[in-house]
Amino acid sequence: MVKSISHQQFGKPDLTGMSSRCQSRPAPLAACSKRRRRTAADATAATHDSSSWASLHEDLVGLIACRVLVGDLRDYIRFRAVCPNWRSSTACPRGRGIVDRRFHPRRWMLLPEGHGLHPGHGKLGGFVRFFNLSTGDFVRVQLPLFKDHCVLDSIDGILLLQRDHDTVARLLNPFTGDILDFPPLETLLRYVDPRFLGNKWYYIRRIGAASINVSADGVVSLMILGSPGMLQVAFATSGDQQWRVSSWHLIQTFSPVSFQGKIYVMRDNGRLAGGPEVLEIDPPQLEGMEPWVPPPRSIAKCPAGKTDDPILYYLVERGSEILVIGTSFGDRKKISAYRLADLMLGRNVLMTGIDGDALFIGQRNLCVRSKAFPTIVGDTIVFYYREKHYVAQYHLSSGTFSPASDGSTKGCAIPSPCSIICHIYTCCYRQQWNKGQIRFQGERKKWRVKGKWRIGA
Repeated sequence: MVKSISHQQFGKPDLTGMSSRCQSRPAPLAACSKRRRRTAADATAATHDSSSWASLHEDLVGLIACRVLVGDLRDYIRFRAVCPNWRSSTACPRGRGIVDRRFHPRRWMLLPEGHGLHPGHGKLGGFVRFFNLSTGDFVRVQLPLFKDHCVLDSIDGILLLQRDHDTVARLLNPFTGDILDFPPLETLLRYVDPRFLGNKWYYIRRIGAASINVSADGVVSLMILGSPGMLQVAFATSGDQQWRVSSWHLIQTFSPVSFQGKIYVMRDNGRLAGGPEVLEIDPPQLEGMEPWVPPPRSIAKCPAGKTDDPILYYLVERGSEILVIGTSFGDRKKISAYRLADLMLGRNVLMTGIDGDALFIGQRNLCVRSKAFPTIVGDTIVFYYREKHYVAQYHLSSGTFSPASDGSTKGCAIPSPCSIICHIYTCCYRQQWNKGQIRFQGERKKWRVKGKWRIGA
């Protein structure tokens, strides 16, 4: 949102009531003269300061720009707009919005509008809104290509799209306009497990997780982990004609998450086989005659629990780390949070706080800064409490549950307009997020337009 600031208007002093004797006194004239000299000096200093900022050394401007870019791409764009010198001394993100990870719009998420207003809907006029999970900022971007594209996923703020008529997969940076094309998704149909019945497109377009990796020579590869019907990981580079798949299969895995070009996933081997573990999948190896994906490797064991109540684990990206969230809803209802780095060292250290953040748990898991959204409580885990039929929040410090927003989900009764919590929670479910629906607000719907091109999305 762009705020306009109006300059305060100052009126001229009214001298009509002053007598000639008062006007001829020397002291006020001297004071006025001093004030005029001070004002002129201040104006000169301001001009000098302004020119000093504009003439900062190129290396210093570049160093400041790097620090700004660590925070947010939009702040970096504003920084470059200050003056011609700052613009010429910093790298332009346009043209590098995908190949350079620094320009990925991390923490920006497509906003589900609700009321079926999916991206490309005529009532939106070609505009799409995004919001920042850390700052709470909203921005509206004009993206006319959604007339014949649908969005399948978001990776570091980069949108994974499908072009309708030929099912070509595309990566789009919504803030720079950069696009990279990948092979048609149609070339993946032959890899769907034949044991799964029904339309194969449901298993292709239902993305579990996707990751982007850029090699040293600038080649961009895309790795996709699909729904359970796709037992292999698909990968391709921009410009390829068809997708390749891994030589190995993934079974009994869940809660995948993309992190720094890799994919992490949970696998439950059963209590007798060692319990849940975290698998790490490295990016595709492009060197040599035939590109390939290394097999997943186990990097951490999760606590099995002290009771017979089953524990279901989720992976959540939080800044520069991954958290492991364990949920137990047997006789003793409890949610536990661990750092993956601790589990990798064999240390089961429970977290009692997450620095004021809130974690949203669903098919895709999100970390949100509570200070950016007044209705979100910090140090909580937001999830769907099935037994109570509402979206709940678990307070890590006290171990208590409470409703996260108004309304019961039984019978799809979330009121409208709904809280931002419902919008964020919808982002955890791609098949409603990309259609402009709000989770638990009406029944799940299919695409109203171009249904045959978007089955499963």
